[in-house]
Amino acid sequence: MIRDIVRGVPVFPDEMPPFDPATAPSSPIDLFVEWLQRAVEDGVAAPHAVNLSTVGEDGLPDSRVVILKDLTKDGFQIASSMDSPKGRQLTANPSAALTFFWPAAGRQVRIRGAVSTGGTEENRADFQRRHPVARALVLAGSQSSVMPGRKELDAAVDDQVRRIEATEGLASTTWTVFTVAPDAVEFWQADQDRRHTRLLYTRFGEGWRQEMLWP
Repeated sequence: MIRDIVRGVPVFPDEMPPFDPATAPSSPIDLFVEWLQRAVEDGVAAPHAVNLSTVGEDGLPDSRVVILKDLTKDGFQIASSMDSPKGRQLTANPSAALTFFWPAAGRQVRIRGAVSTGGTEENRADFQRRHPVARALVLAGSQSSVMPGRKELDAAVDDQVRRIEATEGLASTTWTVFTVAPDAVEFWQADQDRRHTRLLYTRFGEGWRQEMLWP
């Protein structure tokens, strides 16, 4: 059934940007910025959306799509409440994998590394930049728990929005910026003939080692 549904659906776009690993910069951070900027310029939908993979208490993988907040010298930053499932998982097992997928360009970027948490001021600043309803949902503190119905959600959000409007600078004690410090970064460029180009950066002393991978 599924085979019939997807049969004939194009896998890659007709035209994709060129990628020559021989001209790649020495740092994967620089190359990532180049690719992200190209994705933005080409109008790729939500180019900052990234799949975050963690490990649960049961030892099984867990995954969801979040938004890249920033990229600093320390690594790739995402954010969540510390008491959310991903927050608890990142606290218990501070390592993660990130996957960016830009199908319009036939590109993926895969990142693995250790995770650190932001300080109070960094967390507070990121929280204040969020939409009021997004802040209200964090303050309600029930992410991923069973919800009786939409009425309870609306009531909780309305109550927290009133708190936000009445209290200047109201912050969350659980909202946290998580930084994934990359140990390995792979850049994957699709090819119509399936001879995909894969360039892997791995930590090597104070710098990076570059290696080509088989498709």
